[in-house]
Amino acid sequence: MFSGIVQEAGKVIGFVKEKDIFNLSIECSSKFISDLKKGASISVDGVCLTVKDENPEILRFDLVEETIKRTNFQNIKSGDNVNLERSLKMGDEIGGHPVSGHIHGISKVISIDKRDQSWDVKFSVEPFMHDYMLHKGYVAINGCSLTVGEVSNESFMIHLIPETLSITNLFQLEQDSVVNIELDQNTIIIADTVKKYLDGKS
Repeated sequence: MFSGIVQEAGKVIGFVKEKDIFNLSIECSSKFISDLKKGASISVDGVCLTVKDENPEILRFDLVEETIKRTNFQNIKSGDNVNLERSLKMGDEIGGHPVSGHIHGISKVISIDKRDQSWDVKFSVEPFMHDYMLHKGYVAINGCSLTVGEVSNESFMIHLIPETLSITNLFQLEQDSVVNIELDQNTIIIADTVKKYLDGKS
């Protein structure tokens, strides 16, 4: 479980395929990897991945084809910045919203309006996501907990503040950029419960 509060942006230094497994290597700060154990869960651009090494000097992960197909990792390459967050410990503050690291789908940047200090970014929304994308609700984009702005049938808006742009890799967004989307699980439960109730009443 994660909070959606990105701790730092790491740099991809290797992404290679060996047989049916993709090996991902990421450079990050010594503070981030301090006391990190083999098997620990790390959110990488919102995707929950398992650390391969005990007390690593760099982060290394194994990925399967299904993960690549479902995420923006299909476009990842050396030199890219990725958002990193270590899993929550009991008693940790959840500054964003509960995030599982299980990606529901991808979205593409439609447009970016760069203001003096903030950005207004419009993203595409897949049809199955629409019922769970609510104005002022939560969504995780590349693992970053964000509040949803205006929503239409084909898009949703996110308003990025300077702090988010300075800490995460969202400052790299441009038109047609592809991002990972995790919907808010509480919204999914409520929306599905209401739908089942209304279907039963009809």
